Amino acid sequence: MSRSDLIGDTFTIIRNGIMVSKDDVEVPYSKLVMTICDILKSEGYIEDYKQLEVSGIKKVKVYLKYNDRKSAIECIKRVSKPGLRIYLSSKDVKSVLRGHGIGLYSTSKGIFTDRQARENGVGGEYIGMVW
Repeated sequence: MSRSDLIGDTFTIIRNGIMVSKDDVEVPYSKLVMTICDILKSEGYIEDYKQLEVSGIKKVKVYLKYNDRKSAIECIKRVSKPGLRIYLSSKDVKSVLRGHGIGLYSTSKGIFTDRQARENGVGGEYIGMVW
């Protein structure tokens, strides 16, 4: 099965897992997804993640984080889509919810949060936002 928007599918799987209070979800594997999971873990939105192979197909198992039955991720949203890419210059990178969330940017130096992009003075494709 071909996928046209791997990141959008990943965000949807995580969002659906949170809505039914699952402990973990399996998302399709890619280096980009692994990098996004690494950022989500370092920012405290997920417990952990690991790469696994199911029937010869690589997947990423994402362990969702809950605080008193409330998910650490309130909203996870895709901004730039395959049909409409959103690119921002370094001066246009803004914080999400006045710093209470994170924006994910694909830059020439790698995947950065909005804070890291401002610190490094780079812009790029606005992948999505999490709070």
